[in-house]
Amino acid sequence: METLLRKNRYDEQVSNVIDKVLRQVFGEEATLLIYRHLERNYSLKREEIGQKIESFAQGLEDFLRSGAIVVERKILEDIYQSSGLIKRWELDNVADERGFVSQMKSLLQRA
Repeated sequence: METLLRKNRYDEQVSNVIDKVLRQVFGEEATLLIYRHLERNYSLKREEIGQKIESFAQGLEDFLRSGAIVVERKILEDIYQSSGLIKRWELDNVADERGFVSQMKSLLQRA
């Protein structure tokens, strides 16, 4: 039960950080367009992002193309900082969405 609660808190934290980063980078209207794209094309709602990080990464790359890597790095940086785990060397090694996804999963295991 405790593991499930930690996972739920992590999922909520991930969704909140991603929402904050998207709004900082793109503003309100563009963020809503991204969420609409994720929901229409990937059946992914905002509150499900932490649970379905692969779908999020794929949808973000589909929407932003090569620009997704910059957003993924910012998301990772903010999640590491909010978790008290700052690992810049790992951020520098994020080359594609698989790097992003594997780091997000690694953070989940530590949560």
